[in-house]
Amino acid sequence: MTYHDKFKTVEEYLAHVPKEQRVALEKLRKLIKSIAPEAKEKISYGMPTFTYHGNLVHYAAFKNHLSFFPGGRVEEFAKELKGYQTSKGTIHFQPDKPLPDSLVKKIVKTCMLHNEAKKGYRK
Repeated sequence: MTYHDKFKTVEEYLAHVPKEQRVALEKLRKLIKSIAPEAKEKISYGMPTFTYHGNLVHYAAFKNHLSFFPGGRVEEFAKELKGYQTSKGTIHFQPDKPLPDSLVKKIVKTCMLHNEAKKGYRK
């Protein structure tokens, strides 16, 4: 199940995700918001996306898994992601085996720093 190009808002996207997956994605969404309160949300590439000086992270529901897309930073966290199926830019997980909050925090903060560096951002 993919939702590419169907939805205009994150809320609309999540409303069409099966309940078990939706609960897990809503928890991930809330966590990301707490880590990156300045980030904005939108639908990009057909999935919920947080932007912060460019695309920050994406997440999505698929038929057999959920995915978290940390902008090509997966390799940096290979050791911590042992036990999860990954590819160059994607981390797959199941609703009953979500990514640890501490790891999501570490990944999102790394992505924020990367985006800040790309844009020459200064605090």
